[in-house]
Amino acid sequence: MYPSRPVRIVLPFAAGGVADITARLIADRLGTKLGQRFYVENQPGAGGIAAARTVISAPPDGTTLALLSNGTAISVSLFKKLPFDPIKDFVPISTLGTFDFLFAVRADSKFKTLDEFIKAAKQKPGALNVGIINAGSTQNLAAELFKTAAGADFMIVPYRGTPDVMVSLLQGSVDLTIDSYSALKGNLADGKIRALAATGPLRSKITPDIATLRESGIEASIESWNGLFAPAGTPPAVISALNTALQEILAEPALKKKLLELGIDAKPSTPEQLAARLRTDIDKWRVVIEQSGIERQ
Repeated sequence: MYPSRPVRIVLPFAAGGVADITARLIADRLGTKLGQRFYVENQPGAGGIAAARTVISAPPDGTTLALLSNGTAISVSLFKKLPFDPIKDFVPISTLGTFDFLFAVRADSKFKTLDEFIKAAKQKPGALNVGIINAGSTQNLAAELFKTAAGADFMIVPYRGTPDVMVSLLQGSVDLTIDSYSALKGNLADGKIRALAATGPLRSKITPDIATLRESGIEASIESWNGLFAPAGTPPAVISALNTALQEILAEPALKKKLLELGIDAKPSTPEQLAARLRTDIDKWRVVIEQSGIERQ
């Protein structure tokens, strides 16, 4: 009966981040639900390559799983030659949760709405700066997608991490930033920054008072996600057992509340729904990467 021994969940992210905390909360609940220890192993690295190699080289028996994300979909087109195929080399189990991004400005910014920012960017092409983390990140591509959808011209300035972006935003050398709620919530709560819009297709449960891009007149949406996958060849019975357990766990009010505090909307799916989401996002970000001229790594 599955699982007969401990199960590791390999993450392409460092410890301490939102994906890591999410995975550890869910691993703990899976262990209780399925009567075996589930633990997280962090293997950060560009494109999630190290983590992916570990999982696809493991026996397909359900004892080594992978957390893949929207970043995996981006990596397919961002890298000239990715040494794994997320569609062929993995079997989807379920999404764990989704989250969108916020467009935020300094609290005393002259831009009170996203439309005001867009108009200013059109009036003075290239004069405004949008700070984002990491070239090639979802935040970077969100900025590129926004630029195209809004027909606005601004500079996209990449930084090593959120703290660096915040320093520049608060000092005024960056006019706007795009990042996750979890990354921005401290400065939002302190009143240092204001959110102008959220990128989800619908208003978020986390920030229900913030308008979406579409409500702001921009025909675009960006919803990021984390999902659990197994190596190709994993028995359907194992996938089914894990999916059933995740459907139950992610419906628990206590876990949903904890994840919501992290900025994650707990949201299980069928394996088929997760597969469709991965394919759709691969196609979506391929177009953005090609149109923006981002250099492939």
